[in-house]
Amino acid sequence: MHVRPEFLALVLACALVTALPRVLQLVVLSRFALPQRLLDWLSYVPIAVLAALTAIEVLVPGGQALLLRDNAAIPAVAAAFAVASATRSLLLAVVCGVGAFWLLS
Repeated sequence: MHVRPEFLALVLACALVTALPRVLQLVVLSRFALPQRLLDWLSYVPIAVLAALTAIEVLVPGGQALLLRDNAAIPAVAAAFAVASATRSLLLAVVCGVGAFWLLS
């Protein structure tokens, strides 16, 4: 198999552009002790991103807003949230949410 040099250079450049911003942050930030307040704030980033991505898919599925009666995801998410709040069980919340969505669809 022959790989053209231009293609190989392009793949290596893409890998460098993708990896460099991630590795550079780890190398630089690993040398400093971050304040506890910043670490506490950063701990909320993953759940905020997950909530934003989920909200887009629930409220505007397929890029098109649906009425409440046509959107089975909203009551299913509400049921899953209620179960999660009451039981603190991720498995039970997921099963409840999927089951509610299945029943309402």
